[in-house]
Amino acid sequence: MLELFYTGMIIGVLVSSPMGPAGMLCIQRTLTKGRRSGFVSGMGATLSDLIYALVTSLFLGLVVHFVEAHQGLLQISGSIVIAVFGYYIFQNNPVKGLQRDQEQKQTLIQDFVTAFLLTFSNVLIVFLYIGLYARFGFVLPEHSVRMTATGLVGVFAGAVVWWSFITFIVSLCRRWFNGRGLKIMNRIVGSVIILLAVFGLISSIGF
Repeated sequence: MLELFYTGMIIGVLVSSPMGPAGMLCIQRTLTKGRRSGFVSGMGATLSDLIYALVTSLFLGLVVHFVEAHQGLLQISGSIVIAVFGYYIFQNNPVKGLQRDQEQKQTLIQDFVTAFLLTFSNVLIVFLYIGLYARFGFVLPEHSVRMTATGLVGVFAGAVVWWSFITFIVSLCRRWFNGRGLKIMNRIVGSVIILLAVFGLISSIGF
């Protein structure tokens, strides 16, 4: 049982660690709004990942069939959502954003929800879970519901460890970023997210 928990932690870290759109968004928010905002954004991404982990565990065969049957449409729609987020970050002025946050006191719920929706748009993450499950023998017929739940708790714990680590490291660098530096970071992060979306769109169309 404990071994399954640790295996889940490894899977949670591996799923969270790639610097995709959610990771870039987390870094951008940590730099512009602080570590708490970045961590909450990471938790929004974690909730989405956990839902896909649960669905993959319970309905492995059905999930694979559905994703394979609609892979093109899912990738196109997901790429469009990601591109919209990327453009928003690219054109956003962090200095004005910070002033607006201070005046309006934006809640962390908004950070959580937007990160969740961004990550949830990437349905193809199911394939990553399938590969990791197969590699680590994470979902087996002889596993009970309790064992599967323990493994999923491990996935969550691994994601929490990762986002705590990455936001801590990024927050240490925050002091070296002035208004101009934050604006440049927004442009870089936004551009990377848009490029990821374009790459996904091209791949789904088949060019």
